[in-house]
Amino acid sequence: MGRSAGLFAELKRRNVPRAAVLYVGAIWALAQGIAQLAPVFGFGDWVTRWFVAAGAIGFPFWVAFTWFYEFTSEGLKRESELDPADPAAGARGRRLDKWIIAVLVVAVVLLVTNQFVQRRDATSRGAASSGAAGAATAAPIQVSPRSIAVLPFDNLSRDADNAYFARGMHDLILTRLSEIGELKVISRTSTMKYGSRPENLRQVAAELGVATVLEGSVQKSGNDVLINVQLIDAKTDTHIWGESYQRTLDNIFGMEGEVAQKVADALRARLSPAESERIAAIPTHDREAYDLFLRAEFLLDRGVINFDKDSLGQAVALYGQAVARDPEFALAFARKSYAENMLGRIGGEAATEALYAQGHQDAERALVLAPRLPMTQVALGYSAYFGRNDPVAATAAFKLVLDLQPNDLQALEALALIERRSGRIEVALDRLRQALALDPRNVILISTLSETLMMVSDYEGAQTWSRRARMIDPDNADAMAREAMAGVLMNGDAQAALARLEGEAPLVRAMRVYLLYLLHRNDEALAELRSLPSGGFDLYFNRSLLLARLLQLHGDAAGARAGYLQALSEAMPKTRVASPVQSAWAWSNVGGAQIGLGRFREGQDAINRSLALVDPAHDHVDGPRLLYANARHFATAGRADLAVPLLARALAAAGVGLTTSPRMLWLDPAWDPIRDSPGFRQLLGKYSRWAPQAVPVGGSGTPG
Repeated sequence: MGRSAGLFAELKRRNVPRAAVLYVGAIWALAQGIAQLAPVFGFGDWVTRWFVAAGAIGFPFWVAFTWFYEFTSEGLKRESELDPADPAAGARGRRLDKWIIAVLVVAVVLLVTNQFVQRRDATSRGAASSGAAGAATAAPIQVSPRSIAVLPFDNLSRDADNAYFARGMHDLILTRLSEIGELKVISRTSTMKYGSRPENLRQVAAELGVATVLEGSVQKSGNDVLINVQLIDAKTDTHIWGESYQRTLDNIFGMEGEVAQKVADALRARLSPAESERIAAIPTHDREAYDLFLRAEFLLDRGVINFDKDSLGQAVALYGQAVARDPEFALAFARKSYAENMLGRIGGEAATEALYAQGHQDAERALVLAPRLPMTQVALGYSAYFGRNDPVAATAAFKLVLDLQPNDLQALEALALIERRSGRIEVALDRLRQALALDPRNVILISTLSETLMMVSDYEGAQTWSRRARMIDPDNADAMAREAMAGVLMNGDAQAALARLEGEAPLVRAMRVYLLYLLHRNDEALAELRSLPSGGFDLYFNRSLLLARLLQLHGDAAGARAGYLQALSEAMPKTRVASPVQSAWAWSNVGGAQIGLGRFREGQDAINRSLALVDPAHDHVDGPRLLYANARHFATAGRADLAVPLLARALAAAGVGLTTSPRMLWLDPAWDPIRDSPGFRQLLGKYSRWAPQAVPVGGSGTPG
């Protein structure tokens, strides 16, 4: 005891404890300062972590140093050179005390200011997100000075039919700006709601996360065109640059490239030689071909947004007329290919293969004419993915697009869809978040992100983004239905999900039917389903099959038989479509209908054909869904020996969260015929921690 007391007294005499406190305080203060300054210089949290780690390593060396040396008024001296009885020894200790107090005051001040900044950032993030309530605190939004939103151009033409021309000029300028790598350019999907002259530019900029806004107007009268554009600093509402372009339809070609170059100069964005060449390129010198192209673009946009095959068909025809006038019009060939692939996705089954073939031919023609044109590679990517079911070729094309212009929204979104289907779901999520930074109010993109979060069973995140979509678009039925389904899969409370469903949109009503079915309220589900029209969602929610099943549960054998026959007649023609995924779902529905009709062998053959078309090991979107759906078909026939292995594979598959969660083992009435089988009981045991707190009346299983 005496020896340790003597050591402590010697440490105090040499001011080692004071030096240790001073060292720790200095490291703390410096770490606070580095943490606040690192974002300014673009450094991450790793800088602070490494500094603290280095400080911890240096601490014992500092303590050893202060044992042997001491700072005096005459400089640094060895302890052996100092007289312990010297009156200056006490002054040295008091001087260290003052330094300790000063360092601790600085550290506390930095801590308080850091907390204030974090609270302020959190408040501004909450205002800017306008609907991400309930989400985890996000990183502060960094607004780049080279970020821009191009608002819809005012159509000042007397002829309202010239709206296509104003929209076309807007889109061409937007496209050119998007080709400049140093610019962050917000997509038109997010800007179109604001109109040409919003009252509060600062609010618009905050919602879109940009520093500048480009406004414009277009006036077309006969052969004459007047286009006015101005670039505005949104924070100060001051004019940065503006210009008027008085042109005729014969010399308007390339004007969009001139505007893009002037905006880049005003924002001090540097262009690579390839970028300069691309934005200066003139797509066509044929006045009529140019006008036909702009009209086609207007219709293509309407068709994609509204899933309107008539508009898409008209766009394809107009692109065809444009390339007939100018066979060197590469951009028109590329856009025609894109339109044909979009039409193939939503058009009639008989025309799909021909459309995909023509789309591939047009993409190949665009490649010959302009291999480095980003839209050429976009067209090739869509043609490979939708038309030829070749994700490898599609991925290569879309990655080349991003090499040419890293912020290409279509390439980011398409790659995300390909990557999540192949099982690289986290990579897909990163791409979707990057795309949303460029198109923050795109509800389709938000819906895709929400859906992808469900694939990794992040149901809380999926609900948050679904609510975000509904704040942007209150009538968004897809977001409402997805929020309800995510809630059921997360907590098993179908009753609460049902109570939150509002409105009469078909998709919302379809979800209401499904929730009533889960709650064993079959009479209500049957009444709702009978009044619900078919179409729009029959790929995953087959109205005729569910109607037949509900009638069967209701004891109406004749009605159920008629329903299964109807489902069979609807599904058989769809088995012949070009898309393997759509064909697989059609065969699955055939299998369910055949089993319902008592033709088990025919149903089993159809299900086997369904599973042969889509490999769950490579398709993580539809693979788990098909396993689950086909397991349900077998379960209705009481065939646990066939249902349970498929169900077990579905629950173990990556991406299964989009389809189901283990909670559905207790909730889904489809499993009632096989609940007492050893295999199903084994699954209940394996996933027992997922058991819901309450099982609906009529359900089975042991509540958790």
